[in-house]
Amino acid sequence: MSAGHPQDTQIRALYARFLAGWNQRSGVSVSSVFADDGEIIDFDGTLRSGRLSIAADMRRMFSEHQTPAFVGVVRSVRKLTDNVAVLHAVAGMVPPGADAVDPALHTVHVLTAVEDGGRWRVAVLQSTPARYGGRADALAALTAELEAAR
Repeated sequence: MSAGHPQDTQIRALYARFLAGWNQRSGVSVSSVFADDGEIIDFDGTLRSGRLSIAADMRRMFSEHQTPAFVGVVRSVRKLTDNVAVLHAVAGMVPPGADAVDPALHTVHVLTAVEDGGRWRVAVLQSTPARYGGRADALAALTAELEAAR
C-alpha cells in the first residue's frame, strides 16, 4: 500500500464537496469538483463523461427524481504520483422522508483525483454497490458505521 498523500486534507475536502453538492441536489455543485474530462460511473453502471455533461445529467436527475442524501466515510487517500491520488470511501444513502440509511443503497466509492494548476479535481469517481457477498454481519457493521457518521 502506498504512503498517505501529502494533500490528504484537500482530497478529502474534494470528496466532501461532491457529497455536499449531491445532498444539495445541485448539478452545478456536483460537477464543479470534476476535471473538464472527468467521469462518474454511477451505482447502476451508467457512465457520465465531461464536467458539462455531468452537470446537465445531474440537473435533469435532480429535477426528475427525489434522490436520497449521501453520508460518506473516507477509508483512505493514497498517493500514486505527486499529482494523482486515489480516495477510497464507503457511503450510504438516506431516502427522502426516511430517518436512517438504507442498507440496500450502500456503496463503495473510488475517486481518482488529479492536480491541475494547483487545484485538485476528480478524474474518475466510481460507485460500486456494497453487497459483501450476502454477508449480513458485514452489511450490518457498515450500516452502523454510516449511521454513526450522520
